[in-house]
Amino acid sequence: MSPLPSGLLGDLDPTSDRAVFRQIADQLREAIDRGRFKEGEKLPSEADLVEHYGVSRMTVRNSFSILQGEGLVHAEHGKGVFVRPRPPVRRLASDRFARRHREQGKSAFIVEANAAGSHPQVDSLEVKEEKASQDVSTRLGSVRRVLARRRRYLLDGRPVEFATSYLPLDIARGTPIAEPNPGPGGIYARLEELGHRLDHFEEEIRARMPSPTEVKTLRLASGVPVIHLIRTAFDTEGRPVEVCDTVMAADAYVLSYQLPAT
Repeated sequence: MSPLPSGLLGDLDPTSDRAVFRQIADQLREAIDRGRFKEGEKLPSEADLVEHYGVSRMTVRNSFSILQGEGLVHAEHGKGVFVRPRPPVRRLASDRFARRHREQGKSAFIVEANAAGSHPQVDSLEVKEEKASQDVSTRLGSVRRVLARRRRYLLDGRPVEFATSYLPLDIARGTPIAEPNPGPGGIYARLEELGHRLDHFEEEIRARMPSPTEVKTLRLASGVPVIHLIRTAFDTEGRPVEVCDTVMAADAYVLSYQLPAT
């Protein structure tokens, strides 16, 4: 067992009232933030840290648990603890629903995946008519039943989000929107072909910890939160034509916005 490189990690402060395992977590976190450990790189082993700091294995494991809970690292059984990659996909709010993408036959997810150099997939597709929840009904103008489109999105085989779109039946029933594959450009392109030219979108975003079902669906590692986004699309007549309820793995995305100064 060789000593850690000089300057990689510091020493413990015996005069500090901060617990030793938290001091170790602080130093590992700082090393990650400063780029001493790169994305995907393995952290020093438990044995290396035990020797470096002169502490017990349980103390080191408690330090790793803190970093895992923060979503900074993930453990691979029998291999070690690795720095979690930074979010690969940047969602540009000012561009993702640009009409030019629909006219090119591309959905927002495909555009973002291409920009990230990733291979996009959609699975777990379900399309059915159902009763609208109170929240969805209110957002869509007091409709009672909707067409629901549920799907999960993957990048390079990894699930990164799942979403359900709710559309009024008087718009969607009997149209390509009710088909598993609505065609090039997705449902927004079909809405515009049906005369509902899109005018603007309203989004509500919050971060939270995932439910057990969300952990399973998105294959989330311990400590990784989700981004819960609800978007309502309006046509030029001011009518809400779709509500999209999306849950995203927070370690897979950066949400980017441009805001006017006036």
